[in-house]
Amino acid sequence: MTLQKIKSVIVEDEAAAREVLKNYLSKYCPQVEIIGEAQNIKEAVPLLHDLQPQLVFLDVEMPFGNAFDVLEACKDLQFETIFVTAFSEYSLKALNQSAAYYLLKPISIEELVVAVNKVHQQILNHEVFNRNKIIIENFRETKPEKQQVILPTLEGFEVVKMEDIVRLRGNGNFTDLYLSNGSKKMVCRFLKHFSEILPFPFLRVHKSHIINVNFVKSYNKGGYIVLYDDAEIEVSATYKEEFLKNFK
Repeated sequence: MTLQKIKSVIVEDEAAAREVLKNYLSKYCPQVEIIGEAQNIKEAVPLLHDLQPQLVFLDVEMPFGNAFDVLEACKDLQFETIFVTAFSEYSLKALNQSAAYYLLKPISIEELVVAVNKVHQQILNHEVFNRNKIIIENFRETKPEKQQVILPTLEGFEVVKMEDIVRLRGNGNFTDLYLSNGSKKMVCRFLKHFSEILPFPFLRVHKSHIINVNFVKSYNKGGYIVLYDDAEIEVSATYKEEFLKNFK
């Protein structure tokens, strides 16, 4: 059976980094076909419109603009993105909130293969989801609670606004997420993932619970929070001081 190639473009300002990535892809990801390269946003935008790739390996920080400027200028296109970035807490939080694929520099071959395989499977299954649109909207939105989170579920993905999340509860390898409309979502992520990416007003109050403090109705000195959905959540000693200081 002929391997279906993923038509791909590399956008990276460092020539050496482009060569490393191309070599890795050639050796370890035979399903990827590189059809173009760009070293900055000025080259990338017309190239992507011209070639219309299925996948873009996109450096986050570049001359004349960053990865998010590229996505904004290409919002009429639909392609999967694997971001390549040096460590930046801000950009990683944004990418995690958008369930984006990213690789930290220096690139790990194992992580590259995993990311490419996931994208390839989505393309084969016609499950391409426009994360790029969500990423752009989140970067435009200055109020964190108005930003959106993409939730990987067993069925695919769902998008919710942070302000609609009441609480999260760890459930083994999953997280149960409770929304203000009374619905519950089971998400394919550990609770720790959300403790790292969700900004205030979300607080970890227990090893198994994260709450949105905007939904707190009451607190009793026995160590329990009551939320507006009438859920009673235990506050463990580890997190009690951090929780209470937000209500002084």
